[in-house]
Amino acid sequence: MSTSKLIDGKAAAARVLQQVKQDVLDLKAEGIQPALAVILVGEDPASQVYVRNKILRAEECGIRSIEYRLGADCPQARLLELIAELNDDASVNGILLQLPLPRHIEETRALQAIAPGKDVDGFHSENVGGLSQGREVLTPCTPTGCIYLLEQTLGDLSGKHAVVVGRSNIVGKPMAALLLKAHCSVTVVHSRSRDAQALCRLADIVVAAVGRPRMIDASWLKPGAVVIDVGINRIQDGERSRLVGDVDFDSALPQVSAITPVPGGVGPMTIAFLMKNTLIAAQQQALANRQPKEAVCL
Repeated sequence: MSTSKLIDGKAAAARVLQQVKQDVLDLKAEGIQPALAVILVGEDPASQVYVRNKILRAEECGIRSIEYRLGADCPQARLLELIAELNDDASVNGILLQLPLPRHIEETRALQAIAPGKDVDGFHSENVGGLSQGREVLTPCTPTGCIYLLEQTLGDLSGKHAVVVGRSNIVGKPMAALLLKAHCSVTVVHSRSRDAQALCRLADIVVAAVGRPRMIDASWLKPGAVVIDVGINRIQDGERSRLVGDVDFDSALPQVSAITPVPGGVGPMTIAFLMKNTLIAAQQQALANRQPKEAVCL
């Protein structure tokens, strides 16, 4: 295996987190303590692991974390009430609502209840719309991490042809918007696309975010392409299970110039940019508090 072709997400995430840690120290020197509120509804085992890892990273960066655990039968009204309280709490800079939610809770309504300036997941429609307009807003963590990896690998992305495989609200659509913002030519392929394989073969950059294990092999890829594999799929391999991406790694490796492994590629970037978004939210709120208030004419 050519290690020179591997895009090391763990090392990239460590660089991002180190800078966040330094910037948090700078804020603390001004008397500002960045804080992240994490809300977990129910007892989904995977969600509990994700929340634990996010809180651990926050503590390592010097960000105060506040965890709220609500029962699986928590009424929607109680969740919305908690979000409203956190929106009004000036000591809380970011609010993370861990997904998925129990079925009786409307996910869209809950996410929309989070103040856009505290929406560190970048899912609020005001942030989604701002991203599509090219404005500086809080952007979804996973695609933002993918852009960072691409820029670290390729430098300037201007003029590159990028194909995004998948059109989810969490990865595919914001990924396309971020690539457009980076001046790429962007194609999004999905289940209704005609000859998605041929479209992918034209791409300098392929971002796979479709949720189908090892769907994309070498026949989908142009020689020398850069591949970002967002997929995390657990498959059975004999008597043991293992994680694989949406890309058939062994097939793709000889064909590409660079590729993210699974695990160890995109995964670490998601939490790193959650911390980065919390920092940005704290900085923006501190700046807003410094602005002189407009005089009120009576």
